[in-house]
Amino acid sequence: MASPTTSPAARPFGRALCAMITPFTPAGALDLDGAQRLADRLVAHGCDGLVLSGTTGESPTTTDAEKSSLITAVRQAVGTRASIVAGVGTSDTRHTAELAREAEKAGADGLLVVAPYYSRPPQDAIEAHFREIADTTGLPLVLYDIPARTGVRIEPATLLRLAGHPRVVAVKDCSYDFLAAQKVLARTDLAFYAGCDEHNLALYAVGGAGYVSTVANVVPGHLRAVLDAFDAGDTARAARLQQRATALIEAMMSGGLPGTVTAKALLAALGLPAGPVRPPLRPAGRETADGLRAAYDHLTGPGGPGPSGRRA
Repeated sequence: MASPTTSPAARPFGRALCAMITPFTPAGALDLDGAQRLADRLVAHGCDGLVLSGTTGESPTTTDAEKSSLITAVRQAVGTRASIVAGVGTSDTRHTAELAREAEKAGADGLLVVAPYYSRPPQDAIEAHFREIADTTGLPLVLYDIPARTGVRIEPATLLRLAGHPRVVAVKDCSYDFLAAQKVLARTDLAFYAGCDEHNLALYAVGGAGYVSTVANVVPGHLRAVLDAFDAGDTARAARLQQRATALIEAMMSGGLPGTVTAKALLAALGLPAGPVRPPLRPAGRETADGLRAAYDHLTGPGGPGPSGRRA
């Protein structure tokens, strides 16, 4: 049953997207076999799409060649079962354009482009940056608004202007400005994906397209079940499932460590592909890892859906 608030056409990359970690070997090299196995698991457990080389994918510390190799390997693993959105955003417009072209060649379906960070350009420069990237390839763009990391907002007025570009189709919203998201939703056809797991259901309920989730690395089926329940008209169940995930979301995303660190710690504890994080990030300590596992076990234990979304 289709969602009452969004049509399939408004979900250019699906509903349930995972911001996938980038697995590394114990020595810190790119683990393409691990990436393929993790990608296959995520899709089998309900992910419509995979976002590679985003924040959770440690894009600042992977090389251009590694980014392209990752897209190629994951495409081989998932085929046409899921969309692939490639993170190509940098603080340099020329470099971002180069990454966009390479992502297209490697087989990506779309591009995740973060607002250019550190230099803190004004809104007209941010708009020009996105337009140049949108004109670089034939791929659709997801604009990534995460001012806590970039130091700049993509202001609603800028989004309204960019919505007129035929290849600017979506937003990954980590702005924590729920009012602004609703204003843009009401005035454009942009697909809004929640980039903060605590907003997954709330944004979906007001017309969002779905989510791009870090927590989905470990419980892809549970998060998918939230949307499925909402689409089936069982909003009470959707709320219960979202609430049940709160402790794990908090443990992974609000405990003072980046989601990359917590996701990799938990994946490793579950025997799934992960490997170390690359410096300057550092691995989670034992106490944190134990707390993450406890939150995971509480969510997936008796009485609730397991990681696949089926009731335990």
